[in-house]
Amino acid sequence: MREPAVAGQFYADDPAALAHQVEACFRSTRGPGALPEPHRRPERHVRAIVVPHAGLDYSGPIAALAYAAVAAERPPASVLVLGVDHYAAGRGAALSAVDWRTPLGAVACAHPLLDRLRRPPLEVDEAAHAREHSIEVQLPFLDYVLPRPRFVALQIRFGPFAALDRVAAVVRAAVADEDVLLVASTDFSHYVPVEVARRQDALAIEAILASDGRRLYDTVEAHAISMCGVAPTTVLLRALAGEGLTPRLLRWGHSGEATPMPDVVGYAALLLESSAPLPPPVK
Repeated sequence: MREPAVAGQFYADDPAALAHQVEACFRSTRGPGALPEPHRRPERHVRAIVVPHAGLDYSGPIAALAYAAVAAERPPASVLVLGVDHYAAGRGAALSAVDWRTPLGAVACAHPLLDRLRRPPLEVDEAAHAREHSIEVQLPFLDYVLPRPRFVALQIRFGPFAALDRVAAVVRAAVADEDVLLVASTDFSHYVPVEVARRQDALAIEAILASDGRRLYDTVEAHAISMCGVAPTTVLLRALAGEGLTPRLLRWGHSGEATPMPDVVGYAALLLESSAPLPPPVK
């Protein structure tokens, strides 16, 4: 079991308080403005989401916009969460093979998906996940919007594009024709004036909306955009490049909307959707 590393820091460490905090994200005017409806559509179109991972009081409402779309559809069989290696703790692409606990309970490892992902250069490395928050902060949302979610954590260290493309090739093969929701966890510009964040983040978001992982990687490099999750987002885009998905921006915002501050962190919520219903899991 992977125990919480940032409970009480990025989100509440009490189960009732955390449930209330997640619901406040959905009710926020910066987010959906209401809790998800209890009834789901029988079809699923959302193949992937891009969501932020700061403290829930800051980025949670924007993340909730994407999770509200997930909550409105048939649940996927499993979820792959692609996270950041903020601490350079892993050698490249670190999988976790255990269940993860949050104050809301345990989120189970999706072992069939894990087995498909255990190919070089991906490897199981539990130590690499010990301090990292970018995947952990997604779990209260997954626990809230999905019944009994099963997931795999994949932490990706920034590196050369060719190295990320090799990771994407394994992910592509593992999720092809499978009922998997992919989640890329990333914040955008860090600690810059609002107008700088707005301008720079727009460049990165344009690349995502073009479904172009190479363009995203090159844009972030060329403009020195402090987007911490460029690696997982690049991998997601490259892995899904052949699926004909339509990206959609739900909202861009920043930390100064939650608490006034001279320099802000940028956040965005995006969907990658299929025009046709995604196939249900094989029985």
